[in-house]
Amino acid sequence: MLTTEDFMHFPLQMWEKVLSKAKKAVVFMDDKCAEALHWSGGAAALMEAGARNLKQFSSFEACGENEPKAVFVVSTLLKGRTVDIIKDIISLSHFQYCVVFTTVSHSVHLLANNVTAEMEGTPVFEQFEEKLCEWMGNMNYTAEVMHVPVVFAPVSQQLLLTPTFSHLFPLLQPDLESLNAKRSEKKRFGSLVDIDMHSLPAELQIEIKSLTSALNAMFEAASTREESFAVGPMSRIIAGELASHPQAKNRRKTAPNKASIIFVDRTMDLTGAVGHHGDNLAEKILTMLKRLPGHVTDVQVDMLELTSLQRTPNSQSTLAPGCLAHNQSPVAQSLWEAMLTSKSKEGLMEVRRQLVEAASKEKLPIKMSMGRVTPEQLCSYVQLFQSSWGALESYSGVLQLGLATAQMLRHPSLPRWDSCLAFERLLLQALGDSDFPTVLRQLLPLMKPREGERGPVSGSLEDECGPDELILLLIYLYSLANEAQSVAQNTETMEEELEKLERELIGALTLVITQETELSPLLQKLTGCANPEELTTEQAHSSMEEMFETLRGLSYTREHLKQLRSIYIASDGVHQATYRPFLRQILEEVFHPERLECPDIEHMSGGLTDLLKTGFSMFMKVSRPHPADNPLLLLFLVGGVTPAELRLIKEIVSTHKPGMQVLVLSTRLLRPTDIPELLFTTRRLTPDIGV
Repeated sequence: MLTTEDFMHFPLQMWEKVLSKAKKAVVFMDDKCAEALHWSGGAAALMEAGARNLKQFSSFEACGENEPKAVFVVSTLLKGRTVDIIKDIISLSHFQYCVVFTTVSHSVHLLANNVTAEMEGTPVFEQFEEKLCEWMGNMNYTAEVMHVPVVFAPVSQQLLLTPTFSHLFPLLQPDLESLNAKRSEKKRFGSLVDIDMHSLPAELQIEIKSLTSALNAMFEAASTREESFAVGPMSRIIAGELASHPQAKNRRKTAPNKASIIFVDRTMDLTGAVGHHGDNLAEKILTMLKRLPGHVTDVQVDMLELTSLQRTPNSQSTLAPGCLAHNQSPVAQSLWEAMLTSKSKEGLMEVRRQLVEAASKEKLPIKMSMGRVTPEQLCSYVQLFQSSWGALESYSGVLQLGLATAQMLRHPSLPRWDSCLAFERLLLQALGDSDFPTVLRQLLPLMKPREGERGPVSGSLEDECGPDELILLLIYLYSLANEAQSVAQNTETMEEELEKLERELIGALTLVITQETELSPLLQKLTGCANPEELTTEQAHSSMEEMFETLRGLSYTREHLKQLRSIYIASDGVHQATYRPFLRQILEEVFHPERLECPDIEHMSGGLTDLLKTGFSMFMKVSRPHPADNPLLLLFLVGGVTPAELRLIKEIVSTHKPGMQVLVLSTRLLRPTDIPELLFTTRRLTPDIGV
């Protein structure tokens, strides 16, 4: 019987193909592939396979005369900048044997080279092999070029991420305007739902085709025939591409296993992505700690507590950071699962229990303590392992997760999490009683420049909300705008009032940003300035105006839906107003005992058969495929999934359909601050494909 494990093994199977060529080679790898490897054994897997070294994929890297073999692993087309870097590295080295792995399939390479006809073999790869030999200086040297979809990262037992597509995000209203600007008036799209694959820029088409090619390879490896469903405009395009994938037709005829896959646009529910209601340990760790350089998901864990070094201004740069990925350790893996899918309190208790258990097994002199889990307590347990190298090595993963938890609990920004949560709850209540401009106006008093250095100077909410938190609250509110109470007044009057209020908010935010003594990573990306000295009032004002243009469109992301249009339950006088996650509603529809057909969960797999059924259904009852028909359900969240949503999925499945196997796939594991970056600074229409 098909299980989620069949899909979780796929990334490792693909990496085996790379590892088989790694013996005695120096491996050059780009950041996206390195992040995928990080969750599938890391650099250790390469070294165990016999690799001599692992280097960054950069024109500034090269090898010596005693290193004749190179392996390149890239997540891009073999065109443009990627080719230049490979050529630079080979020209500065003395290779006699080069192997190039690309995650982009040969069929997508043909598309990128404007070749529409089907061709035998892999001519693009064969031509590149000849170039490699030319650059090595001898046509008799060995060169191999092949496609291996090493795009999936097994982050947990129920989650596969795609670091290669971490910046793939559903299109927004400004993107629709950009597409329409290049079309004649008669051919302009009325809404995002009308956009089809062929109207997208070439870069985005290549990105989508690369993703569907990787998904097809995964289904091929698991001998599975999928039924595809979609919720949201971008998901419809991706699901449609997968359904019409040319190499999938034969697989679907012969595959013995069946699965359903539902693609869901992140933009259907941004409230859940920026909200602080998750009560999840992993989400707080991912938000508070700095990312590992070059990574989208994992974070840096300060390892000083495991050494006898004194803390100095330079101590962090002399000691390599720890991380959260420890797939080779079953104990650390089970702890990470608990941190990812349990409530914060339960996760904290499990971290303490695992540290105590590890110390007891190693017969270290541990002092038991009950009650609240504190960072001091966790660090005292970790420090016991300093004196025992064997114990430190055995429990390295658990110790790093323990330190990550302690550092999150000590983080100066942690109080802001609860402050944001409190204000989000106030806004939820206000939405049921007032119109949108009235609710939005409640943010104005918070938009005051902070005094002193960065960070809260007193315990009040006003001081704890910095520019990043204010932007998150704006996204939270605009994504709920259509849920606001309708007040009997002229629509034009309300729009004028909203425009006036937005100008006030833009001015207030501009002042807040220009008064900052240090720019956060988000503000740096929004304004294009690395430090406050570079930032002018005009730049800050212009970036805020652009931000509000995008915010306005967030109110309409669910407008095309027929049934699942609301994610808000108003107060009934007894119960408070609450946020109702979009994902919960989808799963409740899928697992409904009467197997009702939801018009918003669109079936995409049928081809001609489905079209015939649609025609017949006009005058007779026809049974359409349902996501719950198959024993395995895959949920693909386009644009990211939060740890809180992983917990939600686990709870709903165990309650409504305990026997169902569910696997979550997504482009990234979200922290709240990722969403402003994806909304306001990402090139959604023209992603970087290495050309």
